[in-house]
Amino acid sequence: MSPFSSAAVVSYRLGGLDGVSVEAAKWVGALRALDLVVWTVAGEGDADRLVPGLGAWTEEPPDRGALSAALAGADVVVAENVCSLPLNPAAAAAVAAELRGRPAVLHHHDLPWQRSGMGDAVPDDPHWVHVAITDLSRRQLGERGVGAVVVRNCFPLEESGDRRRGRAEVGVEDGVRLALQPTRAIRRKNVPAGLEAARAVGATYWLTGPAEEGYGPELERVLAGARVPVLHRPAPVMADAYAAADVVLLPSSWEGFGNPAVEASVHRRPVLVGPYPVADELRRLGFRWFSLAETAALGRWLDDPDPELLEQNREAVRRHLDLADLPGRLEGVLGRLSRRRGGPARSDGTGGGSSAPP
Repeated sequence: MSPFSSAAVVSYRLGGLDGVSVEAAKWVGALRALDLVVWTVAGEGDADRLVPGLGAWTEEPPDRGALSAALAGADVVVAENVCSLPLNPAAAAAVAAELRGRPAVLHHHDLPWQRSGMGDAVPDDPHWVHVAITDLSRRQLGERGVGAVVVRNCFPLEESGDRRRGRAEVGVEDGVRLALQPTRAIRRKNVPAGLEAARAVGATYWLTGPAEEGYGPELERVLAGARVPVLHRPAPVMADAYAAADVVLLPSSWEGFGNPAVEASVHRRPVLVGPYPVADELRRLGFRWFSLAETAALGRWLDDPDPELLEQNREAVRRHLDLADLPGRLEGVLGRLSRRRGGPARSDGTGGGSSAPP
């Protein structure tokens, strides 16, 4: 039984395909499973209440009156990255000010020091609970005097896709090896390494996400010089895209978590990952993923697949990252929040039953 009856979930943008929107939607579902009345608040995208000026790259500051009205009546507010990464400093400051002295959960997908020039601090308040999605972020918060618990991203195990339909959507015939990179096109997603990996295993390269953060001109140059067939188009149904793929690529230099690697594991697809730090943390949960230095081994695996590797990866999701477990983990976070109304958080990341397994 939750100690709260209503919650507002607030972010720069909601309802999209970006990682924050996807994970926020899972939290909304889990909170509703705990019988909370939940509404969403954002500056952009698809939300129950849109507040002008709250978007990530908006020049105008948010209307404080509109923000207060959008959050009014919520027993608890969940801030999805808006107080974590200052993409819009005025919006981040306005949300933090609005939450002072009231129960709130700050769900940190990214942290400012994990990006260049974003700062070295997050707001804090005795009435808040901070939730990190990785042990790495929890430790980094603790080093800065901010206690946090870990609730890792969770994934539905019942999803399945249609391989024939997924390939038909992008015009890829049976017998053509397909390497899927289901990410946006920005510098840290390392599209050149994805193209090289596709070349090394003799695959057509499929990039699903748009160019963002000014990367468009460079992406055009990179794709124009590709030595493999290239598809750059969205996936109408992501489950079908995973089913269509023979291998999934996540060659990033940095990821806050790296959802595609886990989603590919749910769909029983081999994964090649870049050297982003959290990948090693996730491997310790039992995942067997190929590194960028193992394209030859990946090619051999694709020539002679070992189903045991795929089943081991899916079992790691079931044991540690099953979406069915998320309501119980959030119930622990809310219980911790209720107990903390009179004092500051501990910095050891324990308590409340909300931490994911180490």
